[in-house]
Amino acid sequence: MKANVLFFDRKPGSDTPWTKELWIYDLRTNKHFTLKTRTLTRADLDDFFECYKHGQRGKREERERFHRFSYDELVARDKASLDIFWVRDESLEEADNLPAPGVIAAEIVEDLQAALAEFTELADSLQGIGVEIEGPTLGDARVTG
Repeated sequence: MKANVLFFDRKPGSDTPWTKELWIYDLRTNKHFTLKTRTLTRADLDDFFECYKHGQRGKREERERFHRFSYDELVARDKASLDIFWVRDESLEEADNLPAPGVIAAEIVEDLQAALAEFTELADSLQGIGVEIEGPTLGDARVTG
């Protein structure tokens, strides 16, 4: 799954928008992370932390993956969508760059198995504190090895 993570400051209600600009760091284009074999690590976020400049917003500068969007740019988008891309996605350039269908299928299976294992662990934890799990049981769906 590819997603953007947005950070907001909590502000009181206002007749005019508090947001003047939104900074977005694109960690999804041309990056490939999985839940088992290529997990996201702290090192993968080093460039983000360097760009973000916690406590020093005035010193932020745009880079290839870090871009500023004004309020007017954001609301001009179709339904003010925040599904924003600007880094060229190399995987879309040529079909020859795509992994073989078997590789894609194996990665999907791996991701689903890892997700199922995490949900099974969560369900077990909830049951351990007395929360009843409704719906189908996870007994046949447990991941092994």
